[in-house]
Amino acid sequence: MWYASNRISKHLQELERHLGNENPLLVTVVKSFHKLDKVGYSTGLLEHEESFASQISWWPLISILGTFSAGKSTFINHYLGQQIQQTGNQAVDDKFTVICYSEDTTSRVLPGIALDADPRFPFYQISKSLDEVAPGEGQRIDSYLQLKTSSSEVVRGRILIDSPGFDADAQRQAILRSTEHIINLSDLVLVFFDARHPEPGAMRETLSHLVARTIERQDAVKFLFILNQIDTAAGEDNPEDVVASWQRALAQEGLTAGKFFTIYNPDVAVPIENAELRKRYEDKRDRDLAMIHERMSNVSVERAYRIVSLLDQTAKDIERKWIPDLIECIRRWRVRTLTLDTVFYSLLLLVFVGITTALDYWDGLRFSPPWLESIGNIGWLAVIAVIIGVFLAYLHFMARKIACRHVIRWIRKKFTNEEDAARLTSAFVNNCRPWRSIFVRQPAGWGQRAGKRLKEIVQEADSYVQMLNDRFTNPSGIKRSERVQEND
Repeated sequence: MWYASNRISKHLQELERHLGNENPLLVTVVKSFHKLDKVGYSTGLLEHEESFASQISWWPLISILGTFSAGKSTFINHYLGQQIQQTGNQAVDDKFTVICYSEDTTSRVLPGIALDADPRFPFYQISKSLDEVAPGEGQRIDSYLQLKTSSSEVVRGRILIDSPGFDADAQRQAILRSTEHIINLSDLVLVFFDARHPEPGAMRETLSHLVARTIERQDAVKFLFILNQIDTAAGEDNPEDVVASWQRALAQEGLTAGKFFTIYNPDVAVPIENAELRKRYEDKRDRDLAMIHERMSNVSVERAYRIVSLLDQTAKDIERKWIPDLIECIRRWRVRTLTLDTVFYSLLLLVFVGITTALDYWDGLRFSPPWLESIGNIGWLAVIAVIIGVFLAYLHFMARKIACRHVIRWIRKKFTNEEDAARLTSAFVNNCRPWRSIFVRQPAGWGQRAGKRLKEIVQEADSYVQMLNDRFTNPSGIKRSERVQEND
């Protein structure tokens, strides 16, 4: 059945009400996600407690990542104009902090469960992912997350996430899993480095997880790489060497093109005695900060395009990636089952022939046990045939089960991303139900109707992009009022 749980339906209705006031176009996009969910439910790629719409952030999201001493919290405080985050040279913030707007002028700190249990925020049900990495860690969600409120106007309508430094927490795998999660959700990712330690060794974790893995991403444009606290290099004989060392470290990871900035916080800057040098540093800082802040202020626009792009990409992935992979899984399951059937039945036949031969039940090629004639009753023969048939069916379904496990192991080996492996496994198991024949090549829930629905969703996504372009661009130069009159 194609249905969503009451909880998911309620969440999507609340989302539509919110977007109706903020961005009516995205309300229509939510409806397209409804259609996408139907395909997900029918094919088993989506659990009924899930929605493709609930797996993305509908709020503009900016994540700020890097080492613990790179000045991330100081940057956030300066941007907000409020002392929200603790600052210092040590790892003062050892958990992810989600910062959102509140009209209350008093900043409040809420526990991690406020994020884990609320589908409107990123990190929704992240406790499940933590349990996959380290069993039991999901119960300690408050040790990983916190929610802070700010009355600063710059954060109205958007969410900031400050991450713990990669070398600030011993539970590294859980931190990395959460970091990968927010990177996928974010519209803008600021990656901070410490100008006081620009050498590769000090940036090892950041380089490995926030540089090397971003190069091949389709959304690599959303990453800004920032060398912070560059004012500390002003006293060096060759301050340019600090920037050069940083850029060499990035280049060694394959990052030779992108958005690079060098900044420092004017509120806590190291005094620069040389007036000419100070002016040069201040001008560069102000230009880079202005560009960074501009990207942050435009994140709502990027959010709209991101959501439409995810709708389009998910629909295409189902048809071009998930369904072909699912068909391959079913093929492997069928071949494996038939192979095991052959082995089981052959062994059974050999055992049967061996035992009956030893008991002298054969008259040439005729099976003639002495008790066969004594039965005489056709009803008893039917009972024996049924028992034999049930036993053969049992062997077949045992072969199906063993083959299913074999394919699941193959899926987990092929897909290193645990979420992708889990999704494909769920869909594949949906095709291994006892009532499904191994000779049915088409995945359950997939057919012309589902394919047609996906094509409609892709077309809708294209139309949404055109609407966004009409809203934010004007290549013709015609005034908006004149375009409205032409349409009328």
